[in-house]
Amino acid sequence: MPNVTVRPVHFEDFSGQEFERLVFGYHLWADWSDLAWYGQTGSDMGRDIIGIEPIDETSGRRTVIQCANRDDLPVAKAKRDMKGAANAPTGVPEAFKFVCRGAVSARRRDAIAKAAKALKIGHVTIWSGAEFEEHLRLRAEFLLRRFVDGVPFPDDGAGLQAFFSTFADIGDAEVLAQMAMPFERPAFWTPFHAESNLGAFRQAIEDTIGALSTGIWRSRDGELIRRIPSIRDIRDTGTRKAFEGIVRSLDNMRQLFKRRMQDGSIEHCQCGDPNCPTFILHGDVGTELDHARTAILDRVRAVIPNFHIRVE
Repeated sequence: MPNVTVRPVHFEDFSGQEFERLVFGYHLWADWSDLAWYGQTGSDMGRDIIGIEPIDETSGRRTVIQCANRDDLPVAKAKRDMKGAANAPTGVPEAFKFVCRGAVSARRRDAIAKAAKALKIGHVTIWSGAEFEEHLRLRAEFLLRRFVDGVPFPDDGAGLQAFFSTFADIGDAEVLAQMAMPFERPAFWTPFHAESNLGAFRQAIEDTIGALSTGIWRSRDGELIRRIPSIRDIRDTGTRKAFEGIVRSLDNMRQLFKRRMQDGSIEHCQCGDPNCPTFILHGDVGTELDHARTAILDRVRAVIPNFHIRVE
């Protein structure tokens, strides 16, 4: 499998509305509720987006999101935005979130948090462009790909809501049955010492993370196999949180594989062909990866009734 370099996203190439649309779409996907996109109508009074941010299984807080598609976030602008939101008809929000294009220093974050406290805003979150991109890649990479590749998706909040509601009419039992399907592949049952193509294993893990997070299930070659429900289609909060943990565990295993490639425990064939499927395992790295994968499958079995996977 050829090495792929992941380059930073150039948010500066896109308009303010396009950036807001991406932020709105991400928070829909992240299971925020009662989202309203004020920024698309103009005169937002410091409230590009407002919604209920999930805190735990039973509670949330009303949060204003302000999108700063600019190189920096001056303290004066942040103060104006928070003051405008506090004086808006929706009242003082419980929390405020800035999603920025550029970097934000620790000193500036502290100053903005102090200003929020003076306005009786209880909590402030600030994402730099790099932090926003990291969250997108982990939870909603399909949105990022559409954004970067220019693939259109709905321009308005109602259209985005409908875009994410494909499986609204089926129950959790069917949702979970379909979400089990990406695990039915050799990458999840072949012992690592017998794996003939570790590059394909790595791709299978990435594809599974994508399928569970976005509902877009692709083959190794990138072809769409089918749309399936995703984490956000699970209605039961506890089950949804459990599946979010499974996705994090898959990502941890992906990172473990990457670290073992870097430290030489997994060594690519020296033939010079970047597509050569042959890898050499050193030490007990095969056992380490087997244990990590077994732990993930145990978590899946705990969530999906009657989940069975082939073992060879």
